[in-house]
Amino acid sequence: MRKKIILLLMLPLLAVGLWSFSNDDRYFELAKNIDIFAALYTEVNTYYVDEINPNTLIKTSIDAMLKKLDPYTVYIPEDDIEDFRTNATGQYGGIGIMSNNINNRHLVLNLYKESPAQEAGIKIGDEIVMIDGRSIKGMNDDEVGKLIKGQSGTELLIGVERNKKDYIEMVVKRKKITIPNIAYQTILDENVGYFKLTEFTRSASEDVQNAVTQLKSAGAEFLIFDLRGNPGGLLNEAVAICNMFVPKGSVIVETRGKTQAQSMSYTGQNEALDLEIPIAVIIDGGSASASEIVSGVIQDYDRGVIIGQKSFGKGLVQVTRPLSYNSQLKVTTAKYYIPSGRCIQALDYLHKNADGQAQEIPDSLKEAFFTTNNRIVYDGGGVDPDVKVPMTKVSAYTENLIKSGLLFDYATRYYYRHDSIVEPTAFQLSDQEYNEFSQWVDRQEFENSSEIEHAIKLLSVAADEDKVYKQLTEEINTISEEVSRLKANGQTHFRKEIKRRLELEIIRRYYYNQGVLEATLNSDENITEALSVIRSDVNYAKLLNK
Repeated sequence: MRKKIILLLMLPLLAVGLWSFSNDDRYFELAKNIDIFAALYTEVNTYYVDEINPNTLIKTSIDAMLKKLDPYTVYIPEDDIEDFRTNATGQYGGIGIMSNNINNRHLVLNLYKESPAQEAGIKIGDEIVMIDGRSIKGMNDDEVGKLIKGQSGTELLIGVERNKKDYIEMVVKRKKITIPNIAYQTILDENVGYFKLTEFTRSASEDVQNAVTQLKSAGAEFLIFDLRGNPGGLLNEAVAICNMFVPKGSVIVETRGKTQAQSMSYTGQNEALDLEIPIAVIIDGGSASASEIVSGVIQDYDRGVIIGQKSFGKGLVQVTRPLSYNSQLKVTTAKYYIPSGRCIQALDYLHKNADGQAQEIPDSLKEAFFTTNNRIVYDGGGVDPDVKVPMTKVSAYTENLIKSGLLFDYATRYYYRHDSIVEPTAFQLSDQEYNEFSQWVDRQEFENSSEIEHAIKLLSVAADEDKVYKQLTEEINTISEEVSRLKANGQTHFRKEIKRRLELEIIRRYYYNQGVLEATLNSDENITEALSVIRSDVNYAKLLNK
């Protein structure tokens, strides 16, 4: 048994070349440790008091080993291959819903238009309780997702609870679902083209080219390119998108890895789509990887202005390597460097602190680089916007209201009491409607603890235990009473932000995510700033050092 395990584990090394073992101490250490691991596993399997699951045990050990490297180097077993392909291609066999577990209820959060789910009659707000005669109670999101996805053309029976009272069963036929790269595009203020890119799957560059062409045909003389919340995707798609706005032959990105095969330079292979149209790219802390290549290239070539908040800071490149039994390894092979020469990787995974956490690259080690027009930019911490727009934060009270699912449930309740609403840009709740919501919340069980309350409790305990600080008890109690007062009147104090989020959730029931995007454009501070910058020739040129 042990010899078989050793042989299986060593097969990849034999493929590399047995000569390496005699010439390289690293390969000897690798072989030695594989031998130790095989011996250990054999002993555990033979003598451990209870029966063990070899798949679970081995996967746990693989995951723990890879976790020591970085969060992007992962083992993909055969069961998870379809999810991995979905991320790369934007396609999967399914029914076209977005769902999530909220307070132990698996709820439909959104639908794709003309999807099998929509055609079968599934609605946003439905709670999925049964799939093919099997209760999903206690399952996590991944387990439910695997039951819903399947081969195109096959059917599944879904049972849902609607509006917390009606149980409905529906037969839904799966088909190939394509996740759209561009969530929304429109013309703002008559001549500003806007589009939001949410994915970098295989058709992303084609979709962007089509969007820009359509917007220009509709009268766009300026472009706003929204990359907020886009986690990245395929490197070649990011390169192709950059090529649309910089001259053919321009260096777009370089990858530098351990081997020559992983060290490459990517240049623009095609003539640019438009070298003149003013561009504003909007980013935030959720813009990562391919999003940072696009925004970084636009910044380094002074091709447009970057608006928003600092990006995530992922400057690592991964490739997939095939393993036995239809499994794969996604492994970090290189760092990428954008035209100015900087790498935007924010965390140093090689040098971790005592508790194993990767450390942020300190400012003292960050290096200055220069754009085409000699503007200073820095490495080691994501892409810094040229125009910073503070991130809008909501109160802890509102966050708890959202997490509780009460906003979601009330939006569903509203939907079933109103056949229709006005268009997304015009919809608003009346004062009476908001008061009805407020009264409804008061009748529900609402867990509303906050970090500040937890801190007050700790401070109170510490003050009681320490004579020196016991005199602060009265002040601590005063603060606690003020927090309680704010909580008791939370729906009044935070009315504006609660009301707006409830309105958007209601809009989603009638117009889906596209309606929500449409409703937020006019009040979006980042878009307002972008419009202001690109429509002012003087400010735009000044920011780009022209």
